Amino acid sequence: MVAFSGSGDSKQATNAYKDKSKPAEIRKSNISAAKAVADAIRTSLGPKGMDKMIQSANGEVAITNDGATILKQMNVIHPAAKMLVELSNAQDVEAGDGTTSVVVIAGALLEASEKLLQKGIHPTGISDGFQKAAAKSIEIIKNMATPILLTDRESLVKSASTALNSKVVSQQSSLLAPLAVDAVLKVVDPAKDTNVDLKDIKVIKKLGGTVEDTKLIDGLVFTQKSSNVNGPRKIEKAKIGLIQFCISPPKTDMDYNVVVSDYTAMDRVLREERAYILNIVKQIKKAGCNVLLIQKSILRDALSELAIHFLDKIKCMVINNIEREDIDYVCKTLNCRPIASLDHFVAENLVSADLVEDVMTGNSHFVQITGINNPGRTVSIIVRGSNKLVLEEAERSIHDALCVIRCLVKHRALLAGGGAPEIEISLKLAELARLVTGVDAYCYRAFAQALEVIPLTLAENAGLNPITTVTELRNRHSQGEVTAGINVRKGAITNILEENVVQPLLVSISAITLASETVRSILKIDDIVNTRGY
Repeated sequence: MVAFSGSGDSKQATNAYKDKSKPAEIRKSNISAAKAVADAIRTSLGPKGMDKMIQSANGEVAITNDGATILKQMNVIHPAAKMLVELSNAQDVEAGDGTTSVVVIAGALLEASEKLLQKGIHPTGISDGFQKAAAKSIEIIKNMATPILLTDRESLVKSASTALNSKVVSQQSSLLAPLAVDAVLKVVDPAKDTNVDLKDIKVIKKLGGTVEDTKLIDGLVFTQKSSNVNGPRKIEKAKIGLIQFCISPPKTDMDYNVVVSDYTAMDRVLREERAYILNIVKQIKKAGCNVLLIQKSILRDALSELAIHFLDKIKCMVINNIEREDIDYVCKTLNCRPIASLDHFVAENLVSADLVEDVMTGNSHFVQITGINNPGRTVSIIVRGSNKLVLEEAERSIHDALCVIRCLVKHRALLAGGGAPEIEISLKLAELARLVTGVDAYCYRAFAQALEVIPLTLAENAGLNPITTVTELRNRHSQGEVTAGINVRKGAITNILEENVVQPLLVSISAITLASETVRSILKIDDIVNTRGY
C-alpha cells in the first residue's frame, strides 16, 4: 500500500490507471483491415496485372482491373477498410488514373507504420514524420518532371497509351489514345484553360461491332432513333429547333373524366384536338424548321401520334424524349437556347447544320448531327463492343485516358513510368534519413522502403524476380540513371522514356499526398465507437 500526501495526489492516483492495450488493438485491427483491401487489388497493378471478375448480388458480372471500380463494387464492412475505398474514389476524382497504385502505397505505408509502432514510436510522431516525408517526396518528383506543351500531341498520346496499357482493351491503345487526346484538345483552349470539364465529352455506348469501330464525332449524337413513321431519315442543310413544349392535346394538372354523351360532342373534341396540333405544326413549318428536338415531358406525352402524322407530311425529322439533364449539353453543342413556348418559335431561334441523319449500327439506330454552324466546344465518342462486358470496360478505359489528358492540362509536366519515380524518391529519402535526427529519421526510412512496393509489385505481376529486379533498379538509379524503370515487355531494366512509358506528374503527386493523408488518419484513430440506432 502506498500513502499519498494531499488531495491532488490521490486524484492523480485514481486517474493513473488506463487500459493501454485497447488503442493498440484498435490500431492493429484498422491496419490489418486496410492492408487486406490493398492486398486484394495489388495483383491488378501494371500492364501485366490480372483482371478481376466482379459478380453483384443480382448476378450481373463485370470484368475489370480498374482499382476504383473493383473497390466500389466490393462489399467492405470494416470502417478503416472503407477509408481505402474512399481513397481510391478520391484519386479517381482528382487524377482519374493511379487508383490501384494509391491503395497499394497506402497499404505499404500502413505496414511500415505497424513496424514503427512495434518499436514504441508514438502514432503522432509517425504521422508527423510521414507528412514531412510526403512533402519531400513531392519536391523530389517535381525536380524529375519534364515540362510539356499541349501542342506536343505525341507526348499526350504516349501518356494516354501508358494509361490504357494496363486495361483489358490494351491491344486497342493505338486507336483509343489518339482519340482521347483529340477529344480533349477539341474542348479546351490550350492557351488559357487549366481544367477540362469531361461533361463536354459525351461517351455513348453502342452494342455491336468491335472496339476498333469506336469513333470520335465532331457534332451531336442522340442514342434514340427518329420518331417519324414515314418521315425523312436524312436531311441536308438542316434547320434545327429545340423545344420544351409538347405537341399533344393539353391536360389539366388534376385527374379528370370527360363524359361524352353523343357523337357530335366526340367529333367536336377530336376536331379541336386536330386544330390545336395543326396550328403548332403550321408555326413550325412557317419558321422553316426541318429537324425538331423535343424535351422529354413528365405530365403528358411530348408528341402525339397525330402530331407525328402532320410532321411527316411537312418532311420534318423529329427526335423525341431528350432527357432533361442532356438539354444543357445539347444547347452548348448547338450554341442555341431551348424554345419554351410556341410564340418564340421563329426562324431566328433555329440553328443550321450541314447534315442530320438516322444511322443504323447492328440492331440499333442513332441520330447524328454534323457540320453545325458556330458549334460549341463539345464532342461525342461512340464506343462499340462485341458484348456488354467489353463495352463497359472500353468506356472505363476511355474515361481513364481522358482523365490522364485532363491531368496534363491542369499540370503540364510528365514523369517516367515503370516504377522510376518511386525508386528515385526511395533513394533520396533514405539519404535524407541519414541527415535528420530523432523519430523523423525512422519515419523517412520507413516511407522510403514503403514506396518500393510499386516497382516490387510491377516486377511480381510481370513474372520477374521482384528482389533481383528492384535491387538492379535501385543500383541503376544510384548511378544517376533517373529514367531507368522496369520494362515489363522485355523483362529487364531499361531507360523507360525510350519505351514511351510516361505518366502525368499530377497522378503521382495526388497518389502520394492522398495515400499519406489516409494513413495519417488511420494512425490517429485509437477507438471505434458504435452509436445506437433509433
